[in-house]
Amino acid sequence: MNTYLLLKTLHILSSVLLVGTGLGSAFYMFFANRSGSVAAQAVVSRLVVRADWWFTTPCVFIQPATGLTMAHMAGWPLTTPWLALSLGLYALAGLCWLPVVWLQVRMAAVAAQAQAGATPLPPLYRQYQLRWEALGYPAFIAMAGTYYLMVNKPALWG
Repeated sequence: MNTYLLLKTLHILSSVLLVGTGLGSAFYMFFANRSGSVAAQAVVSRLVVRADWWFTTPCVFIQPATGLTMAHMAGWPLTTPWLALSLGLYALAGLCWLPVVWLQVRMAAVAAQAQAGATPLPPLYRQYQLRWEALGYPAFIAMAGTYYLMVNKPALWG
């Protein structure tokens, strides 16, 4: 297998792991937050944080490393419209993801404390939850757009 195909394989696998982990984590967190069970929220939020550190974070770095290397190898300048837009969408997703990670860590801590004290979740948890969701939607849309651009490489402008 040549270097380009190896990079392409890593790029595809890491993109699937990145978006798949994000979507799966969001699914479970979304529904755990609506369950009314502090125990469920504590467990799921703790595991979502773990999934982000184990799976999402490495892929966040693998994606641009492999993508930019392949673009260079293929002779695509970063000003190529589909590539420039995909990089912009990826950056937007990242700008949403960074505070999401912080919110998830805080949500896990608040839920664990409530569970340990056998108390209801404080209103702060709900504030974190609403911010987490508000940032998750644009991040997911940005990643879906990035997928589209990577696969189709459409002529956009210029």
